[in-house]
Amino acid sequence: MSVTIDIAGLPAERISFAPSPLAELCMALHALSQPAHHPRLTSWTSATAAALDPCLADRLLEADFMWRSSFSDIFMAFAASPGGSGRPAGTLAEELDVLDRMDDEQFVMAALEHCWLALYNEGGGPSPLTDPAARAKALETAAARGPRQLDFSARLLDDPAAVRVWMRRLLEDCDEAFFAETWKRIEPGQSADARHKTEVLRRKGLPAALKEVSSALSVDEGLTTITADKMVNGSTTATDPRIGTGLVFVPTNFGWPHLLVLHAPGWRPVVHYPLGTPELASAPGSVELLQRRMEALAHPMRMMLCRSLARAPYTTSELAAVYGITAPEVSRHLAVLKKAGLMHTRREGRYVQHQLDLTAVARIGSDFIEGILR
Repeated sequence: MSVTIDIAGLPAERISFAPSPLAELCMALHALSQPAHHPRLTSWTSATAAALDPCLADRLLEADFMWRSSFSDIFMAFAASPGGSGRPAGTLAEELDVLDRMDDEQFVMAALEHCWLALYNEGGGPSPLTDPAARAKALETAAARGPRQLDFSARLLDDPAAVRVWMRRLLEDCDEAFFAETWKRIEPGQSADARHKTEVLRRKGLPAALKEVSSALSVDEGLTTITADKMVNGSTTATDPRIGTGLVFVPTNFGWPHLLVLHAPGWRPVVHYPLGTPELASAPGSVELLQRRMEALAHPMRMMLCRSLARAPYTTSELAAVYGITAPEVSRHLAVLKKAGLMHTRREGRYVQHQLDLTAVARIGSDFIEGILR
């Protein structure tokens, strides 16, 4: 399984490395909402969460599906505008200006991306702004996340302009509360890394540059296709003149172990790569328990289910829709994972949600953690 990027005929000067404050803010919000994904950020997430204004924390919960379970493409708005440079802007304010220029339909589809995960490669299907069935699906998916998310989604579909103003203010308040100081500290390192990899690309070529970005990236001998080794299938092109040619690599301090590849139709491709690959601490367990857990994870479909369950709680019906299997099949796979002690189950209203126990999985090894979260 992999995501491929067609770069045939792409001039070397159209491949660039650059930090993005808006993309990094997304990853910072993700780390705050999913601290178990990021053990090396425990000190930052604990201190930031403790100092967060309760009102701001509540507002973040309303829209957290845009960074908690998946990473909404709106945080890479620079890749969506055919008339733009295709590169991140220098400041958060400038990137928010680019986001403001995105049309309502594109914004809504990207904001509610978690509703269309099974259709991501096809562009997400009909717009929920105009199609009643798509609207109903979006609201049903949001309802499974909770009442706050349902209310936010309904407001977004009813009045996109008002919610976009609300969203910008929310991100600006995050910047004032904690991100501006954090970005001031980490941006020089990201810029230095971008300059270094640009120089590697210039002096040693694309294969060497990709090797320095991530061991999960490779390019064929003809330099026509970049392949990202991920537990998802997808493809995109960096040479479509209709949306602007180019490929951008964006570093992140908050991203490990996630290696993100933006490959939505109509968007320029972006690779969001983590700086550093720390080791996870492991805890010993019984041989019998380890064997049971490895057997539970050996099935290809259960591995795919783990990809979703590692990011956020999901209902059985949601998983069935994403992976194209029946709800009873999903239930059987979840039962195996639960018997192995690898999954939590909780009820949210009339929905039963399932989520992977990352602490238990971490004991199996950091390679598995990095693989399913990449």
